[in-house]
Amino acid sequence: MWTMTQQPRWFTDFDAGHSQAYIERFRRMAADGTDLVGEARLVDALVAPRARILDAGCGTGRIGADLMRRGHDVVGVDVDVELIAAAREDHPGPTWLVGDLSELDLAALGEPRPFDAAIIAGNVLIFVAPGTEPAVLSRIAHHVRGDGIVVAGFALDAGYSLDEFDAHCTAAGLIREHRFATWDLRPWRTHADYAVTVLRRPPGS
Repeated sequence: MWTMTQQPRWFTDFDAGHSQAYIERFRRMAADGTDLVGEARLVDALVAPRARILDAGCGTGRIGADLMRRGHDVVGVDVDVELIAAAREDHPGPTWLVGDLSELDLAALGEPRPFDAAIIAGNVLIFVAPGTEPAVLSRIAHHVRGDGIVVAGFALDAGYSLDEFDAHCTAAGLIREHRFATWDLRPWRTHADYAVTVLRRPPGS
């Protein structure tokens, strides 16, 4: 059981009922035809056909489900039981698991094979427990094969800086290859309010 200081911000920064409101909001957006899968398009362009992809902090499953429709083998993990229940209901097909990314051990959850890629979208890194960002990135990198990629995107106005992120990625053994200002590849610029970073785990690691 978490102590108060160990709880992800996803639980501590919002009122009760936030998870269900989040679920319903994305269901309404999907019903309205809103484009919810731009992140999946980017990852699909970076990997080979039928890649094995980890959706880290998968939420309601919108990204992982689209990647599965594109032919990939997807495992999604989220700490929120309600979000995983919604993913299983709305998007059957991928494997959806409850787990804390800072302690991620997918072998213990029945998924021992490494991944070709991992995606960390939807501001996941902003909502993990304070101080666990290095562990989150390390555990995700651990599940990606050598020469595999990790793609992360998050807002830059919520207390987690790019300098911190870059240092934590280096400590996790990840090498930065590209950085963009949006998921649709608008060029990176100083003082952008969002960053999408493509990282690679070195071959043989």
